[in-house]
Amino acid sequence: MTAPAEPFTGNNDTDHRSPRLSLSDWLKLAQAAPARLTVSRLWRKMMEPAYASPVYGLLLMARPRSIETAPPDPWPGDSERGAAILRGEFTFGGRRFRNASGAWPLAGVAAIDDEAAARLHSFDWLRDLHAVGNDVARKRARALVDDWMERCGSWSALAWRPDVTGLRLANWLAQHDFFCASAPDDFRRRFFHSISRQTRHLTRVLPRGAEGSQLIAALKGLIYVEACLPLDTPRLDRVRRLLTDALEGQVFPDGGHVERSPSQHLNVLRHLIDMRATLVAARETVPEELQSAIDRMSPMLRFYCHGDGGLALFNDSVEEAAWIIDLVLQRAEARGKPFASAPHTGFQRLAFNRTRVLADTGAPPPAGADHYAHAGTLSFEFSVGRERIVVNCGAGPRTPGWRQAARRTAAHSTLSVCDADSSDILPTGAFSRRSRITHLTRNDSEDGAWLEAQQDGFRRNFDLMHTRRLWLDATGWDFRGEDRLEGPDGAPFVVRFHLHPRVRVSLSEGGHVVLLRPPSGGGWRFRAKGADIRIEESVYLGQADRQQRAEQIVLAGTTRPGGAVIKWALQRVTDKN
Repeated sequence: MTAPAEPFTGNNDTDHRSPRLSLSDWLKLAQAAPARLTVSRLWRKMMEPAYASPVYGLLLMARPRSIETAPPDPWPGDSERGAAILRGEFTFGGRRFRNASGAWPLAGVAAIDDEAAARLHSFDWLRDLHAVGNDVARKRARALVDDWMERCGSWSALAWRPDVTGLRLANWLAQHDFFCASAPDDFRRRFFHSISRQTRHLTRVLPRGAEGSQLIAALKGLIYVEACLPLDTPRLDRVRRLLTDALEGQVFPDGGHVERSPSQHLNVLRHLIDMRATLVAARETVPEELQSAIDRMSPMLRFYCHGDGGLALFNDSVEEAAWIIDLVLQRAEARGKPFASAPHTGFQRLAFNRTRVLADTGAPPPAGADHYAHAGTLSFEFSVGRERIVVNCGAGPRTPGWRQAARRTAAHSTLSVCDADSSDILPTGAFSRRSRITHLTRNDSEDGAWLEAQQDGFRRNFDLMHTRRLWLDATGWDFRGEDRLEGPDGAPFVVRFHLHPRVRVSLSEGGHVVLLRPPSGGGWRFRAKGADIRIEESVYLGQADRQQRAEQIVLAGTTRPGGAVIKWALQRVTDKN
């Protein structure tokens, strides 16, 4: 993986806003998306001038309601981050932003990117102020909410984006007792008036106003409002139906989420747990579909975990904190064990003793669910116990330059041809062309497990088909693979094995063998034939707040008549070998 031209710096002196789609990109996106989705996207763009007009603001007038049930917030805040907010400092994705003026945070600061701005406007950080727990933090939270209502009370594309609005409503209500219950009557009147306006807008734009996990986040806000500030039962019934339809389309039978991202899977499961808890607190019926989705998604979350308790790095994911994952599984109250295979979601898991192999054997998610997708088809990760050895590069820090680089095939432990991607990615991350899995076979026995998968991502441009075979023996100490290209000669290829930053590597036996040394002191020997072996620099983006230098094993060659066959093995070093 090659680093982007402008690496993450951690300051706010550069414009890091997300790129916008050009006309040609819009045409590619329209061709790749179903007609229904294209119509919805065009409708949203056409409605933006109307939403921004003063007339629309008048149409949002609604009767304010008072809270009847305060929804629970089971997720602990971070008092250190809360103390930083009191100093005017916010940290998102490893980047720190400061606004010493005390006005609405970062108003007018061009450097903040769309993702950081969305986090800011969602008010997820209110629980960090709550964790500080004193009157200074309470008054600061109240002042920031008040300033938002003054400065952002009219529609704007990002601050009023459906998922951002839904999360803001949920966070405001979940933290109501902290900053609002003791507030003056004038503040409370304006607070509930703003909630009513945002709710009215959200009910108008859903469901076609949002897609994928963003739709779940938007519906979370409506569930909170309609359950805790009840006006009439039919509105809550409608929100339940929208949620049921969304879950039916987004949660697969094996428990995976349609976006195929472990990090987004975690986020969606948290939202569902929160919605269930809110309905229970309001003494409302929990839809069966909601409970079923939680029961299915919990084992799949375990499926995505390595032995260190963190997540595998597929599709814009980072490791996430192991204690958060444990807490989510505890709150889910679902005890199902992970399957070895998740065929609907498109992942396979080989596990013996303390060794785990997680492989991406599915096509990228469909249009509308591909915002977080990577071109990492047939990539894998390999860990032993609590030590990650072979990894994908990950996703963070989440500045646009790094995000786009991390999406490329070269950022994954898989094969690429002519430095091309197996799927075509537009500047915003949406896909205009997707690789397809044309063959998948798995076999488990007492001796071990193997799987074989084929994808066509290089067929259109190079007339090449890529087949990957993986085998893990029952001891977990012998892991072997084969990458096969079928097609014409003359095409340069590279097979990459990105290594975790804590793994040390060296060439031996005249450059034909690579020795890997994880922190525990145990050793692994990597051999290959059918390509030249070399060690190159890499980067690890598996933690949201920083990038780390790493190394990668690279197998490079050129196809011959009929293609190429690259065989490799990763074996534990013992006294016998």
